[in-house]
Amino acid sequence: MISKDVKLKVIEALRKQEEIHGTRIKVCSKFDISPSVLTRLLNDGETDNILSAGKWINLARKFEIPLGNGIEFKTAQTATFKHIWQQLDFARQYSVSGMLCDRADIGKTHTAKIYARENKNVVYIDCGRVKTTQRFIRAIAKGFGIDDTGRFYQVREDLIYYINSIESPLIILDEFGDLPTSVYLEFKSLWNATDHHCGWYAMGADGLRAKIDKLIARKVVGFAEIFSRMGNKYQRITPIDDSGFKAFQKKQIAQIGKVNGVADIQALHAKTDMSLRRIPIQIGLERKQEEVEQ
Repeated sequence: MISKDVKLKVIEALRKQEEIHGTRIKVCSKFDISPSVLTRLLNDGETDNILSAGKWINLARKFEIPLGNGIEFKTAQTATFKHIWQQLDFARQYSVSGMLCDRADIGKTHTAKIYARENKNVVYIDCGRVKTTQRFIRAIAKGFGIDDTGRFYQVREDLIYYINSIESPLIILDEFGDLPTSVYLEFKSLWNATDHHCGWYAMGADGLRAKIDKLIARKVVGFAEIFSRMGNKYQRITPIDDSGFKAFQKKQIAQIGKVNGVADIQALHAKTDMSLRRIPIQIGLERKQEEVEQ
């Protein structure tokens, strides 16, 4: 059963989306909610017998709202967060492209998802989930809140027209290295069709750089052009050497722990083994332990 508190948080998140996008219809399309249902949610605050449990869970997941006793995780202004946020702002404002290749587990995805939620005309795509050209195009179309259910050619043409018509669109391609070759070529085609009208920002771990370098060296069609379109360089945030990275990550963990009310930062460093992904787990364990002791 989904608690009323979770439902109210979902409604508040939907209300914020309406403020960001400036139109209720866009929110309906983006999150697959009928206009009449969204009106009842936002205007009347109804929570009972209006959405299925599965839909509530789906929306809570998209807005990263914890169910049950899950912890509400606060975001810290880490070096990774600030750098990527500035990069995304620049790409969106000037309709340019960039590619970030850096270590895993430094906060890239977390930052990109928040940026997409809090800014108008920004779409976040997890490339690991769009393994065909159709899924790739339809996912972008749905992210912008336009119809993604028609014939593929029509969806693609509508998407290109829409991107070229709106103000400062940005498409974030996370896990860019997970795309099959055929989808990279579709990406290049879409980039060409929206040149000077859309910003693109691709992200991945160190394997992304190795993959693209290998494909360029093998002279696989399209990859030299893709690299050129993404700025002809791989950007990074963290120090290359392990000792420098350890100090970098240690500082990030301290910042995250502090904003989330962790008193013993040294213990957090040790218990998370310097992994950002383990921080919410560790904080959750500690809070449950505190509840037991009380």
